[in-house]
Amino acid sequence: MTQELWLNLPVKNIAQSVAFFTALGFEFNTKFGGDASQMACMLVGRKKVVIMLCAEPLFKNLVQHDLANTQTASQLLISIDAESRAEVNELAVKVVSAGGTIFAQPHENQGWMYGMGFADLDGHRWNVLYMDSPKMQGK
Repeated sequence: MTQELWLNLPVKNIAQSVAFFTALGFEFNTKFGGDASQMACMLVGRKKVVIMLCAEPLFKNLVQHDLANTQTASQLLISIDAESRAEVNELAVKVVSAGGTIFAQPHENQGWMYGMGFADLDGHRWNVLYMDSPKMQGK
């Protein structure tokens, strides 16, 4: 059965995407990914979930399908957790500084979540959430 989960995202420019996500604090496994101009292996979270950033032509060849227009539609929302409200706010500042776009400003949701949403350089949408467990348990 499944051992690992890897997500693959098409990007227009590998180097620019690596610089963007590095500025946000993400790690990269430079020993994995093959041709650095075609893909990069990004590691997310404590469990080091792999998100492969793939050059658009390579991605299109892999999926044998057209790419979604991220300016008008979303096919996927990638959600990551934060350890505090402050971390959510700090990441929002980093996103803007690195050239990304905030589509949902940091805000409280349902009385126990605090989060924000951003789009990366290629328009892929990300959701960052801090979940206050004690408040959640009271719901």
